[in-house]
Amino acid sequence: MRIASIVAAGGLVLSAAACGEAPDENNGAGDGGKKFSACMVTDVGGIDDKSFNTSAWKGLQEAKAANDNIDIKYVASKAEADYEPNLTQFVNQKCDFILAVGGLMANATSKIAKANPNQQFGIVDANPGDSNVYPMQFDTAQAAFQAGYLAAGMSKTGKVGTYGGLPIPPVTIFMDGFVDGVAYYNQTKGKNVQALGWNKETQKGSFTNDFAKQDEGKKVSDTLVAQGADIVMPVAGGSGLGTTAAAKASGGKFSTIWVDVDGCESTPDCSAIVTTVVKNIPDAVKEAVLKAAGGEKLQAKPGFVGTLANNGVSIAPYHDFDSKVPAELKAEVDKIKADIAAGTITVTSKAQPTK
Repeated sequence: MRIASIVAAGGLVLSAAACGEAPDENNGAGDGGKKFSACMVTDVGGIDDKSFNTSAWKGLQEAKAANDNIDIKYVASKAEADYEPNLTQFVNQKCDFILAVGGLMANATSKIAKANPNQQFGIVDANPGDSNVYPMQFDTAQAAFQAGYLAAGMSKTGKVGTYGGLPIPPVTIFMDGFVDGVAYYNQTKGKNVQALGWNKETQKGSFTNDFAKQDEGKKVSDTLVAQGADIVMPVAGGSGLGTTAAAKASGGKFSTIWVDVDGCESTPDCSAIVTTVVKNIPDAVKEAVLKAAGGEKLQAKPGFVGTLANNGVSIAPYHDFDSKVPAELKAEVDKIKADIAAGTITVTSKAQPTK
């Protein structure tokens, strides 16, 4: 009996191939058709980063749920040196669609894509510019602008903060939007709320230099809180969990804004999260995989850019903070979304994806 693939008479395929490969459901429809394989390489934060890797995997799972002819699996990168071997492994396995997750993977993906021009790749949070790499990018500066305005309106100390994992575009785009939202609040209300941790003009600020170590996230946010920030937005993947846990333990001394995936659905620290700047990776990935599985050629240009107007980015519900956010402030944040979507407010960032 082969462990790797046991096919029962009922058509259930049990797969013991590692790395998150879900059991295949084959309803024995007798189509004899080849399965469409969608294979994902995570960034170093891992599949359970409660952030962009988790989101991308959810997109694959939803694609499989919508089309049971799709097989999905992933391999986790432990270090940047794993990107190329992991991508190459899936090329060798003849995966139909190979998804790279995260801006740090752009160079490795481009290199492997150039070496395998007939292979279809996708990438989240980057656009290497290769014709066989379908880019899925998100103008999170737009939703982060809303979050910055909200944070400024909620702050009791007149100081809010943000920090990143690494100074790369998918991170700094959030920080740019956040500080501009604070500035817009000040301009609109005649206030002087300070945004700590990031200077948009110099593009310098606070970073953990890591997307996994929670103690590094806590260390950076502790510094911001010591400087007076009572709301902190970490843009650092799993490292940010150090901040949300500390906020939860602070007894209300400070609270947080999460990013990527609604923090009340993805972390245990909902009670300390005002809202989340959501990047709708699951829907973008699901749509790309379903199109590719249906035989559609994914066009590298224009690719996909998520905005407030197409619901590719958003801010999550306020959850535990719903009764704490004044109705007037909620209405102003909603109006900002409408104004940005309509082009009345223009949000800019050096890190914005080109449309």
